[in-house]
Amino acid sequence: MDHGRYDWSMLPKRKPVEWPGKARIALWITVALEWFPLDQQGKPFKALGSLQTAYPDLRHYTLRDYGNRVGIFRVMKALEKHGIRASAAINAAVAVRYPYLMEKLKQKKWEVIGHGVDMDHLHYEGMSGENDLVSRAMSILGKPRGWLSPARSESSQTPDLLAEAGIEYLCDWVNDDMPYAFKAGGKTLHAMPLSGDIDDAALLLGMHHDEDEFRVQVTDQFDLLYEEAAKHGGRIMSLTLHPWAIGQPYRIGALESALEHIMRHSGVWPATGAEILDAWRQSAKA
Repeated sequence: MDHGRYDWSMLPKRKPVEWPGKARIALWITVALEWFPLDQQGKPFKALGSLQTAYPDLRHYTLRDYGNRVGIFRVMKALEKHGIRASAAINAAVAVRYPYLMEKLKQKKWEVIGHGVDMDHLHYEGMSGENDLVSRAMSILGKPRGWLSPARSESSQTPDLLAEAGIEYLCDWVNDDMPYAFKAGGKTLHAMPLSGDIDDAALLLGMHHDEDEFRVQVTDQFDLLYEEAAKHGGRIMSLTLHPWAIGQPYRIGALESALEHIMRHSGVWPATGAEILDAWRQSAKA
């Protein structure tokens, strides 16, 4: 490897993990609550969902706003039906601009994951003021345990800055199905497997798949992990949702159908990222 962040290992050779209640699958739903500035600069690149046309791009700006005003409540309803508490990856700007959302998350006991300042302040090599961005986000969001960088973009220093700020787990690295120890800032973080493939915005908007394809892909992902877990120990089924994408009236049914499929199986433990990490650590000690 070209870095010393972790010890390389193959998943089949690791000790099997046992989830609470002997569940096969830890179901981890992460809902991204994002803000794209109307005067977006797009440096060093534009994140998925960014504004597209000449300033002021009100068409795309208001569509993203729709997710935080309308779509989020459809997502909450779909999850609530099955008793699923999600992790919310939140831009600090959302916490400032939509305080009612923060109150709703608190009421529903969702976990807050740091998601940077906003979707126009990405982390990248050679940037200036990265430590200030991390500090600002952590201060506004109340020192979350987990972090998902905007657009999953990092500089070589990002993990170290996050470790110093008190982050315990990082969701940017997508090279595993299970957590693993990750060295940063003289401490041990954990990389959590938040899949970039099973992501509503990536599938529906990035790859231009339709809602039926999204539903099938989510259920296929679950079915194989469920089968593997029966033979090799607990697995994590992660799913990332963007309310401005899946929260549309014609799309929410695809999510509802996929959740119905998943939750009618026995041995599914819906949990937040922090709960899954704690259970994984406990299992590793046993």
